[in-house]
This record gives sequence, C-alpha cells and structure tokens, in this order.
Amino acid sequence: MQTQTTPTASQATGRSLEHPRREAIRLEDVLHALSDPMRMRVVRTLAEERGELSCSVFDLPVSKSTTTHHFRVLRESGVLHQIYRGTAKMNALRRADLDALFPGLLDSVLAAAALQERRLGGGRS
Repeated sequence: MQTQTTPTASQATGRSLEHPRREAIRLEDVLHALSDPMRMRVVRTLAEERGELSCSVFDLPVSKSTTTHHFRVLRESGVLHQIYRGTAKMNALRRADLDALFPGLLDSVLAAAALQERRLGGGRS
C-alpha cells in the first residue's frame, strides 16, 4: 500500500504519521475498519462534529492500547487523518477522499448505523 506522511512541522520532530494516498485506499480495508463497533463509534462522532477531535475526546470502553489500535486501523485504512498538534493527536474524517472513491458509502453506512441504534435501542456500541 502506498503511503504518505503528514506534511507538517511534526516531521521535524519525528512525529509524522503514515496515511494511505487517496488512490491507494481500498474498499475492503475501509469496510473492515467500519465493521468494528468501537471504530464505528469514532467515525460517527467525527461525522457529527465535522472537524478535528483529539483522541482524548473519545471515551471508548476499552483499554488505551486497544483504543490506539482502533485509531491506527482507521488511519491505515484511509478512513481518518491523524496529525499531531502539540502533544495532542488530532483526528479528522477523510470524507472528501471516501466520497470521491466510494460515492455514498460513508453516508449509507452512517445512516444504517443510526437506524440500527434506533432499532436496537440503547447507547452506541
């Protein structure tokens, strides 16, 4: 998979992160990333907020190392973009890339997740 590093001053500090280039994002990787309830919770939150959020905003009921794993899967699949801002790792949905590559996919998955939540009741899984 072709990757690109985050083009910011963070490269000088050795804190750049690898992201797949738009043309290297694969449907099966995106679907795999979205198949996990914790990762879907992250994506839904980012879609609702429509901006960057730090990792600390997400209160996932899993260990810190598991949370880190989920963010890495989302980043490496091309679903989100991560960048360091000071000591915070900021996250943003790669909506433009996903919409260009897979028109309607993200909106359909988000709508289906919302319907499932209403159907099953309770909080987000």
